[in-house]
Amino acid sequence: MRVLITGGGGFLGVKLAKALAKKGEIRGREITHMTQADLFAPEPVKADFEVEGVALDIGDRASVDAAFAAKPDAVFHLAAVVSGQAEAEFDIGLRVNLHGTLNILEAARHAGNQPIVVFTSSVAVYGGEIPDVIDDFTILNPQTSYGAQKAATEMMLTDYSRKGFIDGRGLRLPTVTVRPGKPNAAASSFMSSIFREPLQGESANCPVSEDYPIWFSAPRTVVANLVHAAEPPAEAWGENRCLALPGLTNTVREMVEAMTNVAGSNAAGLITWNPDPFVQKICDGWRAHLKPEKALRLGFHQDKSFEDNIRWFIEDDIRR
Repeated sequence: MRVLITGGGGFLGVKLAKALAKKGEIRGREITHMTQADLFAPEPVKADFEVEGVALDIGDRASVDAAFAAKPDAVFHLAAVVSGQAEAEFDIGLRVNLHGTLNILEAARHAGNQPIVVFTSSVAVYGGEIPDVIDDFTILNPQTSYGAQKAATEMMLTDYSRKGFIDGRGLRLPTVTVRPGKPNAAASSFMSSIFREPLQGESANCPVSEDYPIWFSAPRTVVANLVHAAEPPAEAWGENRCLALPGLTNTVREMVEAMTNVAGSNAAGLITWNPDPFVQKICDGWRAHLKPEKALRLGFHQDKSFEDNIRWFIEDDIRR
């Protein structure tokens, strides 16, 4: 089995590549080759099979077609422009999140081998005049350009699967925290930085109120769910190929308290609380209470507490 990961140089892409390298198979078929693709060729992970890093601009159709020349059997499409940038730079978000994903779907279609396509969507597809608690049948009503781009490509993923071009699986990711590295242009970036930086002895600002609720999941859990997404048979997904992944809901205050329970009180003292109306407005359009019954029925994993997220960040990703 040949595997392609777009966004394969990002933090989730690298963790996913390592998890697949360790697992060594998908649906009982041995992985024989894996490609990590990103804007700049990533350093390939170590595995018992061949792994290559290649440069790929998903907004360029010729580049995408070249990446599909070898007919990958499983595609994990993680590449995207993040929420804050997609809102501030509409054309870039449109090029990457909408047209780039359509390029992936078209290349997968014309490869002719009906590959598994696991696509990372977002809970940003929800918003507006919908119930406070979201279930599997809640309509998509995004209130940001990022959410609209993700929602549009969700529809096409399901249609390409209905037509038999691909075997698609769309995952609406909760906010992934605690992310390693540095802050990015995502409106949700602070949801990692207010824990990551203080745990590393640095200050960080929280731009929203401390009673803001967050639907979140740990990197370990999200990677496990990405791997699992390729496993259930097509018929188990039914007519809608996209779903919300399990997560947990805490307020910012509760998450800071969980960090204090694990790591002591010093870290919390490094958080400042200066509001940012731009970030608050975007975040206010997101929903934080979900009932992902279909995902749980399909065997996807759920976090138990934010304290685990803090422990796993210290074990896996903290800068030492």
